[in-house]
Parts: sequence; structure tokens; C-alpha cells
Amino acid sequence: MMWFLVTFIMQEDIDKEAETGKVYRAGFCDRDGRTVLVMRPGVQNTNQLDGQIKYLVYCMENAIMNLPADQEQMVWLVDFEGWNLSMIPLMTAKETANVLQNHYPERLAYAILYNPPKIFETFFNVVKPFLDPKTQKKVKFVYPKEEESDKLMESCFDMDKMESAFGGRSASKFDKDEYGKMMRQDDQKMAQFWQSASTANGNREDSTHHAASSTAGTA
Repeated sequence: MMWFLVTFIMQEDIDKEAETGKVYRAGFCDRDGRTVLVMRPGVQNTNQLDGQIKYLVYCMENAIMNLPADQEQMVWLVDFEGWNLSMIPLMTAKETANVLQNHYPERLAYAILYNPPKIFETFFNVVKPFLDPKTQKKVKFVYPKEEESDKLMESCFDMDKMESAFGGRSASKFDKDEYGKMMRQDDQKMAQFWQSASTANGNREDSTHHAASSTAGTA
């Protein structure tokens, strides 16, 4: 699973994984301006762990790129509509925890699990040991039409912009074609960023090499 550390992933590489909207960057932020990743495990459409983790990494990188300058963390908003226990094998949960904790430490501000079925609580207790204590505290269980849950959602989000699936008042929802177009535009920005970073790194190496050569020549 180390390929993603050296590979630049583009939208065309994960097109199949993206088509159902099982993970996508929301069109709204939380009240602190953080990027929100919506996750819908109930519309899982593939069974290959490698492809699923590759898509998760792609979405994480895209969320980070779209963070405002004063923020370093993102939010996960997980919708359990249509979910059942067979849709997230234990290995997938373990690998997801591994990616988050070992490759994106401190990138998660908090995760809201929206209306999970009771059986998920049992599943979460199995997965919990794979999460460090700090990450465990960031996980919030939220249920519709529950006073404490409503207060939490209102404190975290502008509910006028929140999708109705999460109790919000916005009619917006995932559109595969529009989202794909937006991701291709972001891919171009990411490619330009890495090209600029590579050029800058090359210039630094040339300068270091030139300085070393000059020093050797005067020795």
C-alpha cells in the first residue's frame, strides 16, 4: 500500500470508484472553514481494497489542497443510509485507520457518524483498538431529531448549506458529472503545484552543487 506515497493520482485513475459518490468533497465547509469530506459507505460499488484506499488517498489530498491558509485539518461527515455490515470488511477499516493515522496524522479535526444503525456500534467497538485515543475522541455519533445531536450539527455547520440527507436545508446533492469536472480542474492545480515544487527543488540542488564545486575549486 506504499504506492500512494510516490504516485500522483488523478481523477481518471479512480473514475470507477468515484461514480456513486461514496466519498466526495462537499460543496460547503464547517463553521471554521474546514474542508468537509462526505462518506457514504452504503453506496460502495467496488470490492478491491487497493482501489478503495487509492480513492481515499485521492480524496484526502484533494481536501488538503482546498483547505484555507489558516486551517490544516478536515472534517469527515459519514452518512449510513443503506449501509449494512458487509459493506466495510474489517481489513478495509484497518487499512483506512492506518492511512489516516500513519500518513495523515493530525489532519482530521473531527468525524461525524450520522444516523448509524445499532449494529454499527458493535462494529465500531471492534475497530476502535486500531485507532489511537486522540482519534477516538474525534468521532461523534449523531442521530436525527435528537436534541443534543441537533445542537452539535448547528454548532459545526451552517444548516442552510448542509445537504438535506444530514438534516440540512439545502437541496444540493452529489452529481457525478459535475463532480468529475471539478476534480479534473483540481487535478490541473495539483499537477502545477507539484511541477513548481519539483522545479524549486531542482534549483536548490543546482545551487548546492554549484556552491560545493566552487568551494572544492578554492581548496
